[in-house]
Amino acid sequence: MTATLLSHIKPLSVIAQAVPVAESPVRLRLGRVLDRRGTVDGAWWPRSRDAAAELPGLIAAVDQRLGWTTLRVGVYLDAWDHIPRRIHARGRQIRVGWFRSTDPHVITLIPAAGEPIVLLVIEPGTASGPAEATFTLAAQDTTGLRPADILALAHLPASPAARPAEADSSARWENDGGPGADRAGARPRD
Repeated sequence: MTATLLSHIKPLSVIAQAVPVAESPVRLRLGRVLDRRGTVDGAWWPRSRDAAAELPGLIAAVDQRLGWTTLRVGVYLDAWDHIPRRIHARGRQIRVGWFRSTDPHVITLIPAAGEPIVLLVIEPGTASGPAEATFTLAAQDTTGLRPADILALAHLPASPAARPAEADSSARWENDGGPGADRAGARPRD
């Protein structure tokens, strides 16, 4: 697999052709080899914090490049606006889970089969020089580096909206009532 910065999304099925494709290419770079030793599998640079607007393009690009079908997406709750419970992408509904117990700098895509892909999220509005440095670092071997370390090496500050990750390795989604869920009924901002 080759690492690329920009890609134009090409639908894989007739159903997917009915899904509108963003005019702008998705700013995404995946590592040459996806393995579980690294902290992240690549980086994504969204244009906004609007999850409903940004996630369909990301899902389509990752599905196309890896030849798989994404079933779920996990995001850090306080890092995004307008987080829907489900999102329409590539002709199907994809469940979106939100957390406060994961690293605020990453997004996770979970396929129908295989290992999840963890992407470092480059803050929207980041200058192109530091964003390019982050892409390069995230696509290399990231063994032993936390996402915040990668951002620091690329000279990017941590997001002001992000809070430190809690030490909870639960596989449950908070919006499904997982251990980190707010029992008072916290919901994403739609």
